[in-house]
Amino acid sequence: MGACVASGRERADVTLIVVTKTFPAEDVRLLAELGVRDVAENRDQDAAPKAAACEDLPLSWHFVGQLQTNKVRSVASYADVVHSVDRTRLVGALSREAVRLGRELDCLVQVALDAGSGEAGSRGGAAPESVAGLADALAAAQGLRPAGVMTVAPLTGPYAGRPGAAFERLREISTGLRATHPAATMVSAGMSADLEEAVAAGATHVRVGSAVLGERPPLG
Repeated sequence: MGACVASGRERADVTLIVVTKTFPAEDVRLLAELGVRDVAENRDQDAAPKAAACEDLPLSWHFVGQLQTNKVRSVASYADVVHSVDRTRLVGALSREAVRLGRELDCLVQVALDAGSGEAGSRGGAAPESVAGLADALAAAQGLRPAGVMTVAPLTGPYAGRPGAAFERLREISTGLRATHPAATMVSAGMSADLEEAVAAGATHVRVGSAVLGERPPLG
């Protein structure tokens, strides 16, 4: 990956998660044949049937969209990593389903860098000061592990149009979180348009769709 070379990082330090939304299960199979092991979806109605159709493949499924509690039962059945934990109610719902299914889920706290104190972000996520409490809740919950942090480059607020600065702030938050949760090492940041800035800022996982699969067909 050119972004790793440009930032002086080893390619092995960054995991490519291919976002396959709107593309069919057949394309996921082609990706697996090419060596892709991490795939993501942001809508359960797309992800659930696709994961079922590809359950024989050696893949890790990542759920990266805003998650409503009424979708938790389904998402917990196939997702290995949930990137969008942003409220304690969601922690409880995920824990109940993980226990029921006998699964262990890695969970990332989604950080909203456009959110004021106590507010949610326009693209989901919790304000930075809520991260520690959510990670503590994940650590205390059965069937869940606090695995790190995630953000989406904000469209409003002080970091709008400044993805590099946003991702540097996420790195600071990640460093603080690891002081109390050393295993929470994942930093999920960057998509097709800003993956270079994310990698330069220390992202361990980038969520890339169009840069791998091309432009998506329109949603029907």
